Amino acid sequence: MCGIVGIVGNKPVAERLVDALKRLEYRGYDSAGVATINAGRMDRRRAEGKLFNLEKRLSEEPLPGTTGIAHTRWATHGVPNETNAHPHFVEGVAVVHNGIIENFSELKDELIADGAIFNTQTDTEVVAHLLAKYRRDGLDNKAAMLAMLNRVTGAYALVVMYQDDPDTIMAARSGPPLAVGFGKGEMFLGSDAIALAPFTNEIAYLVDGDCAVIHHGGAEIMDFAGKPVERPHQISQASAFMVDKGNYRHFMQKEIYEQPEVIAHALSHYVDFSSYTVREDNDAIDFAKLRGLAVSACGTAYLSGLIGKYWFERYARLPVEIDVASEFRYREMPLSQDQAALFISQSGETADTLASLRYCKDAGLKIGAVVNVKESTIARESDAIFPILAGPEIGVASTKAFTCQLAVLAALAIRAGRARGHLSAADEKTMVRQLAEMPRIMSSVLNSLQTKVEALSRDLSKFKDVLYLGRGTSYPLALEGALKLKEISYIHAEGYAAGELKHGPIALIDENMPVIVIAPHDRFYEKTISNMQEVAARGGRIIFVTDVKGAAASKLPTMETIVLPNVPELISPMVFSLPIQLLAYHTAVFMGTDVDQPRNLAKSVTVE
Repeated sequence: MCGIVGIVGNKPVAERLVDALKRLEYRGYDSAGVATINAGRMDRRRAEGKLFNLEKRLSEEPLPGTTGIAHTRWATHGVPNETNAHPHFVEGVAVVHNGIIENFSELKDELIADGAIFNTQTDTEVVAHLLAKYRRDGLDNKAAMLAMLNRVTGAYALVVMYQDDPDTIMAARSGPPLAVGFGKGEMFLGSDAIALAPFTNEIAYLVDGDCAVIHHGGAEIMDFAGKPVERPHQISQASAFMVDKGNYRHFMQKEIYEQPEVIAHALSHYVDFSSYTVREDNDAIDFAKLRGLAVSACGTAYLSGLIGKYWFERYARLPVEIDVASEFRYREMPLSQDQAALFISQSGETADTLASLRYCKDAGLKIGAVVNVKESTIARESDAIFPILAGPEIGVASTKAFTCQLAVLAALAIRAGRARGHLSAADEKTMVRQLAEMPRIMSSVLNSLQTKVEALSRDLSKFKDVLYLGRGTSYPLALEGALKLKEISYIHAEGYAAGELKHGPIALIDENMPVIVIAPHDRFYEKTISNMQEVAARGGRIIFVTDVKGAAASKLPTMETIVLPNVPELISPMVFSLPIQLLAYHTAVFMGTDVDQPRNLAKSVTVE
């Protein structure tokens, strides 16, 4: 979702603001803008599209000034063009905004009746007009800010700059994240710590209902009634260096090939490789005493949770209720305190997931967070944090975060199985050994697949529809494969449980329908082969993703067979995720799409 940066500085800020926005590109955006104050005058530069368009504008028309705000916009209200790009100006007030003002229509009608003239289609512009109105009514800048905050409703992070106060920036949070950075004679605001890492590592995170005023001397933080509040300062672990692609063509490609390394790093946090046991460092959730587990997430994180459900139920005999967070939060699931809740989110800021967490917390459940950002809101509001340690993931379509989530969930399922007495000490050692071998196996697979998958992707890019099938943990992988393909190549793709083929999808099968079947030689293999036979009988173009045993056992004709090593059932979802990631990646490359920042998508969805 939109990226926000603000600087009250002691040297020119325009270039630094744009550099900070580059660190937020992973969030997804379709326009960008920057505004500064210089010699008592506020000015801005905005551009549709990528940041290089804004940089070009700034090179032609520089923006001097030591105080400024900047924004990358992901359109919600109004088309993505320069007019709707932030910052918005109204009578000496500049505003940037992440989120949605839910009552903007009502406020807009009221302001128009009072004489306001709107220049954009955005909900954000009502904020600037409200502030301008309250200032005309005689309120000072801070009082106008608080009055505005008590009128607007929705999920938002707001940053405001006033032309007549060039040494101050104001901000507020009600949903999307916002951090205050402390420098030497300078102060900073940003959507997350990674944007501020080049400037400072001393961070305070605003919480919902906070308003902040930053100036050269520091920050004042208050609630929306103006009552001062304290927020702890912490040292951010965000990298101070810009993440780059190295020798890879895209961040997504780099992140696919980083998986063996980051998974090894993640596993080392959870397992003791000398004794082949799972560590029990975090005891906030006692798996032995649980009657059930509620799991919720969005997108790819939800699909990792679906695989985790299989593991928790099979290895720990722990019943799992799982739903996408946007449904979980509204279906009023009955909860009891002998359950725990687990929330999975790469960013740790996903709005629906956070709302679901708070629903469970209000019911008295212990909360666990499987997150990549330990400083995120979901992590801070949880009883137990289970970091996935994937490092920054810049590509919008998740790859290494997904497999790291799986690695962590596998370790937790083994821990739960031991705690509940359903796995023996020997079982634990066997399963941890399997996890320990996984990075080596994944590295071998990545090194062997490149040529075959690239050639197959060229053919796949010619089709308009693709079907994915799988059983057991390969069913969520089928869903994930379809999601990846449509996210970045824009080919329509659907994932199904293979047993559901006869209940509708088989009507689509013909010679123009590639069917990607994910089928390791496991306890589901023979059933899946029966479904493949039904596809073959109707002329479907089968792409068979299997292992050495599976390839040897099948005699069906295929468009292509991708053969992976024989691996234990526990680690097959991580290993088999590699070809479906590469297939989506290379197909998108052949189709010429924006692989790292696909259209209409955002890395972190911080509004409902």
